[in-house]
Parts: sequence; structure tokens; C-alpha cells
Amino acid sequence: MPREQGRKVVASNRKAYHDYTILDTYEAGMVLTGTEVKSLRAGRSSLVDAFGHENDGEIYLHGMHIPEYTQGTWTNHEPRRVRKLLLHREEIHKMLGKLRDDGVTLVPLSVFFHNGYAKVEIGVAKGKKSYDKRQDMASRDAQKEINRAMGRRAKGMD
Repeated sequence: MPREQGRKVVASNRKAYHDYTILDTYEAGMVLTGTEVKSLRAGRSSLVDAFGHENDGEIYLHGMHIPEYTQGTWTNHEPRRVRKLLLHREEIHKMLGKLRDDGVTLVPLSVFFHNGYAKVEIGVAKGKKSYDKRQDMASRDAQKEINRAMGRRAKGMD
């Protein structure tokens, strides 16, 4: 059977873009068991409350929820277990250098399949203050209004 081609998104963390300013992103593989992969292929996963953490020079993903596979038996996995991320050593060193700053953390942005392999997009992020969030929402609303006006003008309605 041929391997899947392209990118299929399983879960995304849209709240991360609201709560954090993403400084840099990395694509990492995950160490998974068979039932975890089957559950992900069924499109079941949640990144709410998930975060990345460094331990002994390795990066681990905590709090990611992959529900048990429904057709699984006693070999089923634990839904919220800690999962190791597969990154190049240079990427880990760059990431750890950025994490030494205050208020910087690792946040998973999305889980997807790329050419048949389960991957996670992880971002080095800095938390936003409430006034930053309001400012972002105001600028987004202003941009939408500008686009609407341009669309009406292009159609000759204005």
C-alpha cells in the first residue's frame, strides 16, 4: 500500500496564537505507540494545556491528550502520557538558548501527518499581556474593515 503524500492536520492549537507571541517554530517527530498512531489517524487529539519541557538535553511534550483507540485491547496507551520529541541536536540547542529568556516557553501549535509520519509543530513563544491581546484584536478588526471597504469599492458599490 503506498504511503500518504502531503500534509494532513489532525489538531491545531488556535488559542496559542491568541495567548502567545510565536517567536520561532520547529517541526518535530514524536515517539508514539501503535494505538496512538491509529487514534491520531482517526483525527482524535487535543493540544489544550499541552506544553514542551526540556529534560537531560531532550525535549518532551507534556499534557497532549490522545484518547485511547476504541478497537485497542490491553495494549492501549495512556491518554496523557509524556511523549519524547525527535529533533536535531542543533535545533534543541537553539531552542534551549531561547528558552533561557524570561517568559519564554514551548507551545505545540499543531499535530499533523507529513508523508505518513506523525509530526508536531512546536513554537518558542512568549506570553502576551491582556493589552497586547486587545491591541491585536483591534488591528485585526481594522484590517477586516479595510478589506470590506476595498471589496465594496472594487465591485462599484461605494
